Amino acid sequence: MRFSTAAIHVGQEPDTATGATIVPIYQTSTFTQSMPGEHLGYEYSRSGNPTRTALEKVLAALEGGEHGLAFASGLAAETAVLSLLRPGDHIVAAEDLYGGTIRLLRRILEPLGISSTFVDAGSLDAVEAAISPSTRMLWVETPSNPLLNITDIRGAATLAHQTDALLVVDNTFATPYLQRPLEFGADIVVHSTTKYAGGHSDVVGGAIVTSDETLAERIAFYQNAAGAVPGPFDSWLVLRGLKTLALRMRMHSSNAAAIAERLSGDPAVDSVYYPGLTTHPAH
Repeated sequence: MRFSTAAIHVGQEPDTATGATIVPIYQTSTFTQSMPGEHLGYEYSRSGNPTRTALEKVLAALEGGEHGLAFASGLAAETAVLSLLRPGDHIVAAEDLYGGTIRLLRRILEPLGISSTFVDAGSLDAVEAAISPSTRMLWVETPSNPLLNITDIRGAATLAHQTDALLVVDNTFATPYLQRPLEFGADIVVHSTTKYAGGHSDVVGGAIVTSDETLAERIAFYQNAAGAVPGPFDSWLVLRGLKTLALRMRMHSSNAAAIAERLSGDPAVDSVYYPGLTTHPAH
């Protein structure tokens, strides 16, 4: 199934109750049970909701993963991934991560005993030099926000796995339309679905995709226990946005290339940071 078809159909079969073509917004907190513990797959919308399930299925399919998990924000998704760590663990992180991610690592995790070393993730030598015996996670964002720096995902995965660390890739800017990090060895992909996945600046959300069942189970436990889940309407808005993701990413890329080429030829412009240009060091 091609990308655009998957975005429209995976996890989004016609509603069995009414035949509705578009996934309904199941705006309910609880689900009726025939008796305690006996239900139709849903009991409480923090634990699971049909609209959210549809979103999680299509996100996993688009990323080429087995398990998708949706969250109330990109940072909520990141916090869920970081819940895998314990005091004394170490993270090697790209130095140009989204500012909210750096704040989370420095201001929230470091006081809890989880340290981070920030490096130029465009240099695998720098990444390797920062890895220590306590490193449990390598965290990169490629292209980065906002400088569009590039990390070699396959090379980073090799370094991470040599020390039994996990490679986490923030794929928000590229989206699965332009790259699928799991295919290059990443263990976990995270997204702020607020950005291109939602696409209309009318929803805040986050997502995690992995093909590792054990990791998925641990993160799903945290998702339910900590509760930072998206509501049904937010899930529906991201579902709607994904239907046009391929069209929008093609146009975004085309427009960005035209602007970058125009600016790169302007004598008033010193530098243009766009990896599509042949002058970009990571082109």
